[in-house]
Amino acid sequence: MVDLQINNVVKYLKCDTYFDILLIHQVFFLMGAGPVVEIFENRVEVTNPGTPLVDIMRIIDNPPKSRNEKLASLMRRLNMCEELGRGWDRMVISCELQQLPAPRIQIYQESTKVSLFSHLDFTNIPVEDKLWSTYLHACIKFTEGEALTNTSLRERFGVADTSAGSISRLIKEAVNRKLIRPVDPNTAPRYMRYIPVWA
Repeated sequence: MVDLQINNVVKYLKCDTYFDILLIHQVFFLMGAGPVVEIFENRVEVTNPGTPLVDIMRIIDNPPKSRNEKLASLMRRLNMCEELGRGWDRMVISCELQQLPAPRIQIYQESTKVSLFSHLDFTNIPVEDKLWSTYLHACIKFTEGEALTNTSLRERFGVADTSAGSISRLIKEAVNRKLIRPVDPNTAPRYMRYIPVWA
């Protein structure tokens, strides 16, 4: 049963990017700590020694910052990574293309856990994960010179046009939580476009 689900998770995700990030950004000097990969029926979780070098709210648009430059350089020469700081962008875009929840990031005192999920219907995705996915969608759109819209978010989650109301409520909640903001607050609701709150 788990083998079937593992194949399902791997089928949808660019796990090579996921594990490249895991290797490059681990902290080597923490005693008794190392990367831990846990595979469950509906997700893959990786716990890595160390906390992120950048604010996770800016993980998409920040310039590259490597914790282990020599390892990153070696992996680039072996064509295992680009060393351009686009690992998170690629992982989030991969999730969006497959209409999966965005990777969940949990930060602990001396480690970071990232969870990648297999497919979940929109109605079964927890609200916090929907909001995080909405925020990251806005970040990706902004870095591409575009903006989040009701239509783009419906496509991102793979929901029908009839769910426009649910998506509008999700967008409103993301605005209320100061994750995103309208490009022009005076635009008619039908034509409203959104960008990350920091943009």
